[in-house]
Amino acid sequence: MLYRQLGTTGFNVSAIGMGTWNIGNQWGKIDEAIALATVRRAFEEGINLFDTAESYGIPTGLSEERLGKALVGIRDRVHLVTKIGRWGRRTGQMVPMTTTDMIRLCVHASLYRLRTDYLDVLLCHEGKIEDPSVYLEGFELLQSQGYIRAYGISTDKLKVLKRFNVNNTCRVVETDYSLLNRKAEADFLPYCQEHGIAVLVRGPLKKGLLSGKYSSDTVFTDTVRSEWYADEASNSRLEADFAKVDRLKTYLHPGEEMVTAALRFAISHPIQPVAIPGAKSPEQVAINAKAGDRLLTTVERLKLMEAIEPPVVLQDALQDALQGLAQTIST
Repeated sequence: MLYRQLGTTGFNVSAIGMGTWNIGNQWGKIDEAIALATVRRAFEEGINLFDTAESYGIPTGLSEERLGKALVGIRDRVHLVTKIGRWGRRTGQMVPMTTTDMIRLCVHASLYRLRTDYLDVLLCHEGKIEDPSVYLEGFELLQSQGYIRAYGISTDKLKVLKRFNVNNTCRVVETDYSLLNRKAEADFLPYCQEHGIAVLVRGPLKKGLLSGKYSSDTVFTDTVRSEWYADEASNSRLEADFAKVDRLKTYLHPGEEMVTAALRFAISHPIQPVAIPGAKSPEQVAINAKAGDRLLTTVERLKLMEAIEPPVVLQDALQDALQGLAQTIST
């Protein structure tokens, strides 16, 4: 496993982390013993960063609870990331995040579920927030009290990230980035590099599409991916993604080879992100972890883009990659 500095936090973390959305029954019911074994296997494979959120799980909070159980005895050897701001969203009973007291309430509840007295990274889970001042005030207070070591936000929008970083205190951002979604390369990732903001990559496998195990005939029934059928626009995006995956299948074998390539693509960006794919079994997390043993070369990344994109798109990708390489060499 490769390890890298998580931005300016001072944390030395594995290039592949583990997202724990999957172990809370939202992606289909998973036995608790398997969930705990999956987390422990991740640690055995060298993964030392685990990402979760207060809202993950059915019932809500179950992912944090299971992660806390699994890390008993090894908490001091891993880095915990959790997110607040969406408790009760799924059931229509959102906790109003209007005061620092509400921020403190949610954080202390997460600490309880995770069986720890501090968080390495705390993220705001409101990715479209207009005014983050209450979070910034609450996070600063919690940091001064020793409950959190660093904080940031989970968002895909640069304007939201800039608002959250108004005081240059945002140390970590979690964002969607993959072979199927490279929008962040244009402005988002360069801003992070300029401001020393560490990047956690969620969706590096596009919720399983980049495993190559599914086809356009697949019907997803879990509560997460069923949203892909919400409207005509969502359906069109899904069809386009399947077309890209079909092109990739002519270059790589579906399964472990595609998973490994997709994860390495994410962690090989010059900004050195940490990918946090989910897993529902010890076998899955072992495959994910194995991808973290090396990076892709610039040529290898370009070949993956060539395999998945039409030639006209590839020209833009080539230019972006060369600019990124030049920027890395200069720094």
